[in-house]
Amino acid sequence: MSSPKRHSAQTYIDGILAQDRVLLSQAITVVESTLASDEALAQEILEQVLPHTGKAIRVGITGVPGVGKSTFIEALGTYLTDTLGHHLAVLAIDPSSQRSRGSILGDKTRMEQLGMNPRAYIRPSPAGKSLGGVARRTREAMLLCEAAGFEVLFIETVGVGQSETMVHGMVDFFLLLLLAGAGDELQGIKKGIMEMADLLAINKADGKNLAAARLAQLEYQNALHLFPPAASGWWPQVLTCSALEQSGIAELWEQVRAYEAHTQANGYWQQRRQAQNLDWMYRSISHKLESDFYDHPQVQTLLKALSKEVSEGLRSPSHAANELLQIYRRYTKI
Repeated sequence: MSSPKRHSAQTYIDGILAQDRVLLSQAITVVESTLASDEALAQEILEQVLPHTGKAIRVGITGVPGVGKSTFIEALGTYLTDTLGHHLAVLAIDPSSQRSRGSILGDKTRMEQLGMNPRAYIRPSPAGKSLGGVARRTREAMLLCEAAGFEVLFIETVGVGQSETMVHGMVDFFLLLLLAGAGDELQGIKKGIMEMADLLAINKADGKNLAAARLAQLEYQNALHLFPPAASGWWPQVLTCSALEQSGIAELWEQVRAYEAHTQANGYWQQRRQAQNLDWMYRSISHKLESDFYDHPQVQTLLKALSKEVSEGLRSPSHAANELLQIYRRYTKI
């Protein structure tokens, strides 16, 4: 299979800095690529645009099933672009799309109005072999979007579970969307996800749901008082909003900006960005080593036989792992 035709690195770089959407999308495709022939090109693009990154506010958005996340993102995104005049990029992490084959593309279709907005850009991340791979590509796409002049980035989690932790590790502000009237309000909400949140928003606070939403707001606010203070020195609020009626959207964004001002004043904003950069480096090392290990031909040859022996209880998992690592070290001279 022949390699796809690519432009020069400078063509992509110039296009990104000129806010050319076509070349931005093509550059993201290059950094998302798993082809060895694209690796050097991707790294050159990223290195050259790096001085133009870091100026956007990065907001992670997650929510329970049925919370109306796509409608909410469209409502908040429309407010940011049309009312405040910001340029917005929406990126999605979807570890489940490897099974469902395109659930985020469905979300993109549902955000039809925002998708046609000239100040907005929506880009789904394809599923890879691991969530770490998806997150790595999303981080790199995020940098390219910042270099292209987007002032606000939404990093959306479409899957559930570990994806929240991944998103929290690459954003400045983490927003958790919740529903009212779904039984015990705190049941099924992982404590760890609530502890990560910088703001909780009860969506669909309209019509018959309004009273339930206000009650849920009190319950969640009380629950947050049980958590230890965050390292940022910020106390998360619980707000109600209605994406359908566009109510509470402006107040929600005011909280994001208040957090930004608070953490920039106390130095936490920059400390967190620096810690995230180091974490991305260490994760990139782990991802690269893992990929190189499993792609190694001698490892692939032995892996199938050893996997069968381990599954049948004929060899211990640790012994098999050590044997595979020894083979890898021998042939790579590590």
